This record gives sequence, C-alpha cells and structure tokens, in this order.
Amino acid sequence: MSDASLTAYTGPVLGSPEAERAPEERRGLHYPFGRWVPEGGTLFEVVPGVHWLRMPLPFGLDHINLWALDAGDGWAIVDTGVNLGASKKHWEALFAGPMAGKPVTRVIVTHYHPDHLGLAGWLCARWNVPLEIARTEYLLARTLTLDVREAPPQEAVDFSIRAGWPHDAVETLRGRPWGNFSKIVHAMPAGFKRIRDGDVLTIGARQWTVVTGRGHSPEHSCLVSDGVMISGDQVLPRITSNVSVYPTEPYADPLADWLESIETLRAVDKDILVLPAHNEPFKGLHIRLDQLRDDHHAKLDKLLAFCAEPRTAFESFATLFRKPIGEGDYGIATGEAVAHLHWLEERGKLRRMTDAAGVDRFVAA
Repeated sequence: MSDASLTAYTGPVLGSPEAERAPEERRGLHYPFGRWVPEGGTLFEVVPGVHWLRMPLPFGLDHINLWALDAGDGWAIVDTGVNLGASKKHWEALFAGPMAGKPVTRVIVTHYHPDHLGLAGWLCARWNVPLEIARTEYLLARTLTLDVREAPPQEAVDFSIRAGWPHDAVETLRGRPWGNFSKIVHAMPAGFKRIRDGDVLTIGARQWTVVTGRGHSPEHSCLVSDGVMISGDQVLPRITSNVSVYPTEPYADPLADWLESIETLRAVDKDILVLPAHNEPFKGLHIRLDQLRDDHHAKLDKLLAFCAEPRTAFESFATLFRKPIGEGDYGIATGEAVAHLHWLEERGKLRRMTDAAGVDRFVAA
C-alpha cells in the first residue's frame, strides 16, 4: 500500500544538512520550521508536549513523520513506521535516549497502511499496551495480514483485465505471490481499543479530538488539539494522498469520500499547525484543502475530455500522471485511475462499456 499518489517527492533527504529552522512560505502555505527535519533517533518539540520524530521508509517516499506525545507518566506514540530492522533500531535508540525514563503508555494509529501500522504489534507487545485505532482500519489490516497466497486471487487478475492491462503484465501478475502487506507489518494484536469520530483522548495536559477522514483509507483518524492537528495522510502539504479503488472493493467510489472529507475538515481552525505524516509541518489548512480539491477536479476535467472516445483505465495514465508509468507502478496507477473514472461514472458523466474479453472502457455520456 502506498500513501502518496504518483507525484514525485522533492523534499529533503532524511538527515541531510538543511538551513537553520527559518520559516518559509511556499504556494500559500507557511512552514514554521522551513525545510528542516529532525535527524533519526532524535525528538523535536513542535509545541508543548508534542514531539516530532522521523524514520526512513524503503519506498519512493523515503520517510515518515511520527509523533510522541507527553502523557505525563509516559509517552503516547502516534503511528509507528514499517516492520523492518532499521525502524526497530530507531525506536530502541529513542527509548534509550530522549524517551528514556518514561514508558510508552499508549500506541495510537491513524490508519492501516504499513508505514503507520507496521510496528504497532511490536510496540504494543513490548510495552504491554493496547492498540488504539478505528475499527474499520483494524479489521481491514487484520484481513490483509492473513491473506497470503502463492498466486493472486482471480478477482485481482480480473481487476487488471478490466483496467486494460497489456496481456504480458496480466500474465506477470498471475505468476506473483499474493500478500505483500504482511511482509512489512508485524503480527497484530488479537484485540484493539476502538477510537472513533468525535472521541476526546486525554493525553497529559492536552485533549485531542478524533476527526475522521475517508478516501485515502476507510476510517482515517486525525487528532486535533489546541492549535495543532496530527493529520496523518489525510492532509499533506506537497504531495497528494493516494485515493484508489482496489480489487477488494472493485466498484467503490473513494474519491467521493475524499472530496467530502475535504469539506468536513473545513470545520477545523484554518490557522492550526498541521503535523503531516510526510513533508514538513505547516499552516494554511484551508488553503491546502482548496489545492487538493482543485487538483482532483482538474484531473477529472482532463479525464472527461479524454474520454470523448472510449478509454480504459490503463489508457488514462498519461492524462492523469505527470511521469511515465512503469510496470512496477501499474497497480497504484490503476487504483487511482479507476477511482477518478468511477467518480465520473457515478455522477452520470461517463458510461461503462465492457467487451467480450472483460475489458472496461469509459466514454462521455
């Protein structure tokens, strides 16, 4: 699973030397710490009681921001990193260094993607605390960790055929094992503590309200406190979160959920400090919400014009994405393309035609 859409990341490399933490203005957003990022194994207090740490990721998007909240008698961790040895070493360095002297008393996860959930089971077992997460996110993650097969299910193959993948790419998919999710997610706790929209979590001197977003994942938890919001992947400052249709729910309309969530988040203070999972903390929440909304509607307009003639999801890649799509990215690109096509179809702007080979083509209605 990927957090970001196929938009190139151009931020600082983890641990790279940056200018002093001088504020910057970029595309209408204010970055109070500029492009500076904390080095691995360190904490940086962004506001009282809220500490920023970074960990590397073995993906194109090479980092994740995690958060350690001062809970008074301990630490509450928000998101965990992937289940790899390097991530565990970072945590051990933190526990022996800047987090020493107080135990981890809570592990909270914003959503089910491996860079957020991957080490939750390990941390919960190490500190003997429950996993706190939204119910849909927990159940989906449990399903994915258990779904390991020697070959992909026929539904996944059919999904690629409907999308118009080339024959060779479909055959390559058939020959691959299924269940990569479990490779970077530690065994999950058998039970969990549910958090839901509107809950208020008291952590140390702060109270955090859960604000639920959808589209990137089914029940993504943002945490809002006085003057600060941990946004996870629901709001990122310089990249667009992945919004995709997957073979598990092949006729879904997640882009509708995403666009509705953008409007829901306007209830949050426009001047709040946003702590995203990727890139740097920023201010200008409502400006960024406008940018995210406008970006998707621009893509939808281009896609609708492209479908003046019948088009497959695969054919739409060049219209939707800024870079050429290689075979290794067919999966993520297909999910995003289908999400945009479904949004237009659900609103009567496109109609679907399925040929004898099972390939879907969409044409302006």
